[in-house]
Amino acid sequence: MPLAEIGVFGGSGFYKFLERVEEVKVDTPYGAPSDLLMVGDIAGRKVAFLPRHGRNHSIPPHKINFRANLWAMKELGVKRVISPCAAGSLQQHVKPGDFVVCDQFVDRTNGRADTFYDGPTVHHVSPADNYCPTMRKIAVETIRETGIDCHERGTVVVIQGPRFSTKAESKWFTSMGWEVINMTQYPEAYLARELAMCVVNISLITDYDSGLVAEGEVSPVTAEEVMHVFHQNAERIRKVIFTMIERLPQEQDCPCPKVLDFARVTV
Repeated sequence: MPLAEIGVFGGSGFYKFLERVEEVKVDTPYGAPSDLLMVGDIAGRKVAFLPRHGRNHSIPPHKINFRANLWAMKELGVKRVISPCAAGSLQQHVKPGDFVVCDQFVDRTNGRADTFYDGPTVHHVSPADNYCPTMRKIAVETIRETGIDCHERGTVVVIQGPRFSTKAESKWFTSMGWEVINMTQYPEAYLARELAMCVVNISLITDYDSGLVAEGEVSPVTAEEVMHVFHQNAERIRKVIFTMIERLPQEQDCPCPKVLDFARVTV
């Protein structure tokens, strides 16, 4: 029997109110995950929680062992992954405090281990529609019912970190029409897909990115500001995720479990 069916990348704010939480250590072929996994019950569903930066936020974005984190979730039996994150806005209409349920990503990272398929068998897993349509629909409906301003789609550009963007970079991203900027969605979301798991991202907008400073509209973003807004909204995102978990169907009624069917190269 699986120890968990749903995985959430998030810290103690998500599980500290649960009555029964079990710490689980998972060894992976890719090294240690960011922390022990916490497994608890929500609405009769077994859920595994893992803080992607470690429980004390000691792992910077470019040092996260994403492959170990996703492999550990899969080892516990997880079939669906909820991947919330703090993010910046690249567009004026996407305001701090809004939630964006992203449907696309743009990878601007470098040097991250971003596949489980290093050979000798070769797979090309398509990320054309990387995020699960069923989970995205439930996320949007739940966020709106909670009264939070929600953008039902958006493109997240993922930068390497730990530095923020320059004004020039940020203005470029904005000019491309992308809505959200973050440091962790890649390869996290793609690795979930390579393991045929459903994945959904909820980007909690904490600030306007630095490119908007060039127009004299906002102050430069700081790490302190980002974390302040994120913690202010911790209860809102926790409520959304717990309600989503209750509403997820028992069976995967989406294309996600079949993404590997035609991904392997054969000669």
